[in-house]
Amino acid sequence: MTRNEGGAAAATAAGAGFERVWRVPEGQVASGRIPGYVGALRIGGRVEVRAGGRMALGPASAPMTADTRFRLASLTKLTAGVLVLGLEHDGLLGLDDPVARWLPEAAAPRVLVAPDAPLDRTVEARRPITVRHLLTLTCGWGAVLEQTPLQAEMLRRGVFPGPLTPRMSADEFVARVAGLPLAFQPGEGWLYDTGIDLLGVLLARCAGRPLSELVAERITGPLAMASTGFWEPDPSRLATAYQPGPDGLAVLDAPDGAFARPPAFEELSSGLVSTAPDVLRLLCALADGGDPVLPVGAVARMTADALTDAQRDQARPIVGPGGSWGLGTGVDVEPAEPWMTPGRWGWDGGTGTTGHVDPTRGAVGVLLTQRAMTGPLDGFGEFWTAVAATR
Repeated sequence: MTRNEGGAAAATAAGAGFERVWRVPEGQVASGRIPGYVGALRIGGRVEVRAGGRMALGPASAPMTADTRFRLASLTKLTAGVLVLGLEHDGLLGLDDPVARWLPEAAAPRVLVAPDAPLDRTVEARRPITVRHLLTLTCGWGAVLEQTPLQAEMLRRGVFPGPLTPRMSADEFVARVAGLPLAFQPGEGWLYDTGIDLLGVLLARCAGRPLSELVAERITGPLAMASTGFWEPDPSRLATAYQPGPDGLAVLDAPDGAFARPPAFEELSSGLVSTAPDVLRLLCALADGGDPVLPVGAVARMTADALTDAQRDQARPIVGPGGSWGLGTGVDVEPAEPWMTPGRWGWDGGTGTTGHVDPTRGAVGVLLTQRAMTGPLDGFGEFWTAVAATR
């Protein structure tokens, strides 16, 4: 095997060292659950990349390869902590800086008297929203899972989180979200997703250039992640995305669809397209201490539990039992499942992607599929159980 610049080794799909793991997605291809997959593992210093199945339904579709691109969805969130901690190290922002410095639209938010209250029943915010609140998803804006007036208005405005990028500019997204009341006082609760999207706009304004340039400068360029970006210029390399339904898999996004051209909104929460080897390269760099994308000690901060007990309870429908949230990534705090260990970190994407680092077991893994998840906890337990049992 050869070693690449990002800290992960290049490997062929023919390796047999991790067969126990690869049997899981191969079985899902055989059963018809997923059309195909690409996985990448580093366990005990050994690296393998495996591709199976096809890029779309049907025998005429091209087979998956290590170079196949996937929509990462929320697996993109891992880049948020890297960008923030890198800019903090350079003195461009601080975690406790008020976001109004870069997002004046959010300078004077109103707060609902109760999460399910009518939208006109609000009070003043007791403190400013900070960069930390966006990164830890404790700002007060996010995916309201219950049917409330706030959820209905998010849907009406087109800012409720979904599997594809919102069809509006970044500035329009901020304006629509900032016009909504917060579900709770800043720092006193937890709601998924929206804070990271607001953070992406903040970072672009802070740096004075598009988010894509910032990601290239600080992450994909230093790690030679040449197949990662906010769109795919060659749609033939992009797997078809599917959504499970009562009649089987239906197309969610075709290769020449939403990611075949530069987006109006470069979305930090779920906007990247990438390959399994590229995602592994990023995870391995962070697992090995952060160089060349983060300074010493930053990864430990990023992957530490950032929530209170009460916030963790609110997050449980998303992070699951034994899970919590750090600075842009999920974090295991209890061994609630066979694959979980305290300190293990990473995240999943709603389009059928997952990537985690398990420092205790010395394992780094990525599995990219094109079958959308049916819920926050759908799809990857068998894969990660096999990874945890592999040495």
